[in-house]
Amino acid sequence: MTSFLPPNLLALFAARDPIPFLTPHGKLPHEKKRDHQGGIAEFVNLFENETETPIKIKVETKDEKKERMASVKMKVNETRIKDYLAAGLYDASEIRDATNDPFKTLFVSRLDYDTSESKL
Repeated sequence: MTSFLPPNLLALFAARDPIPFLTPHGKLPHEKKRDHQGGIAEFVNLFENETETPIKIKVETKDEKKERMASVKMKVNETRIKDYLAAGLYDASEIRDATNDPFKTLFVSRLDYDTSESKL
């Protein structure tokens, strides 16, 4: 199939020259003599004592901070509501536009911003 290709494309499929052999400049890994690898017994005296170690400081994680902030916010909102109700600022019976029949309540959602009151 490649015999039908033009010479410029046929040159792309030509074999390259072989890689020249170079002798290694050092010993191969299996020929090297390795030093004795010891353990850590000679360095144990350099470790710090348990009595000298500083106390770990507990760092608050992201989830713990989120939970803490949510609980603080909830407590603040609860105190605001209690103060608002205790001050007598909210009285449901004083709302003039409220209906006495809950079945006459209409909830409107997904309303376009361009919709006027006359269209409703």
